[in-house]
Amino acid sequence: MLNCLVRNVSFPGKDKTYDIAIHQGVIREIDSSITAEAAKELDAGGNLVVPPFVDSHFHLDAALSLGLPRFNQSGTLLEGIEIWNELKPDLKAEQVKQRAMEMLRWSIARGTLAVRTHVDVTDPSLLALDVLLEVKDEMKNWVDLQLVAFPQDGLLRTKEGKELMVRALEKGVEVVGGIPHFERTAEEGRKSISWLCSLAESHGLLVDIHCDETDDPNSRHIEHLTYETLRMGLGERVAASHLTSMHSMDNYYVSKLLPLMAESSIQAICNPLINIHLQGRHDTYPKRRGLTRVPELLNAGVNVAFGHDCVMDPWYPMGSHDMLEVAHMGGHCLQMMGTEQMNLLLEMVTTRGAEVLNLERYGIAVGNPADFVVLQAKSVMDALRLQPVRLFVFRRGEVVASTPPSTSTLNLGGETSSVDFHLKR
Repeated sequence: MLNCLVRNVSFPGKDKTYDIAIHQGVIREIDSSITAEAAKELDAGGNLVVPPFVDSHFHLDAALSLGLPRFNQSGTLLEGIEIWNELKPDLKAEQVKQRAMEMLRWSIARGTLAVRTHVDVTDPSLLALDVLLEVKDEMKNWVDLQLVAFPQDGLLRTKEGKELMVRALEKGVEVVGGIPHFERTAEEGRKSISWLCSLAESHGLLVDIHCDETDDPNSRHIEHLTYETLRMGLGERVAASHLTSMHSMDNYYVSKLLPLMAESSIQAICNPLINIHLQGRHDTYPKRRGLTRVPELLNAGVNVAFGHDCVMDPWYPMGSHDMLEVAHMGGHCLQMMGTEQMNLLLEMVTTRGAEVLNLERYGIAVGNPADFVVLQAKSVMDALRLQPVRLFVFRRGEVVASTPPSTSTLNLGGETSSVDFHLKR
């Protein structure tokens, strides 16, 4: 007997519905009509099923710290960094853990079951890192956390920055992080990239660099990161986050850069919510969007994923860790509203994100863990447009979150009727 049978799910791009058979936490069969007994049966009602959402770029150590010790009045990246540095000396392990655990409860409810989170390792105590390593272990049955050792104040600008990075890796961090554009000079930024990539190569680790998160078209650390990725053969183990300076770069230079990035197999991460909020702050009008060139990167053969980046912290006062909100914003700001582009938007918060994290056995397929999300939507367009409720969130074959269907009732002239926001044809 099966543990669970989920009937009548829709897959993106498929015209008919399917059943998913689950046993011992694994998908055993996917077919249009499965005849089998199961301890539990659920009817998805023809709604859309997608793999778990993946957040490729997040800062869990700062999440839900909004207003501590003060609010970001200018809305700029630099004031956010100032506020975080004011807060760091007063961080308490129990408070960081409480916020992180609450944040992950939100994540799971939204179907976000894989998160790459950067954690500041320029604090000599490494307090936040120790907390998140503990959280990762305690939450491993429900969410996959991947930690990045992130030198927020700059690897070379920080006293003993290299030593702190090595200590972080010794504690069990999987990804080497950096922030070259925040080093004192461009040359220092390049040196930091070379050292970090060499460190990752020698330890067999992944790399994720906050790269060129600026409106300065002359911030070109992505070129050096691409070079080192190719030289060391790191390939898809390397990700470049933000890349907002590419929005302002000369088109001729970008035409040279894109093929180099594709050749190296480096991956890119765009953070639509945060960068549309933070970038272009020195502009009057016209005001730049500041997001990296996602359609051009994809067309060049570079894998791109989306990250949420922040939720209610010194850099961003909003958010609920809904990756469909991220994709929705990306579709607008990047002008990606074509049908095929909408499919790409969904991929950037699911399968393409899984590629960035190098996740194994990810996706809805026979033999994979039974991890998936049933949305109150009939199509990818509806999922992006409505950002609907997650009817069921499955993790290892168990329903770890569920939400009743959303309905609205009108009472017009004494006649009641329900409202369906889905397009009917």
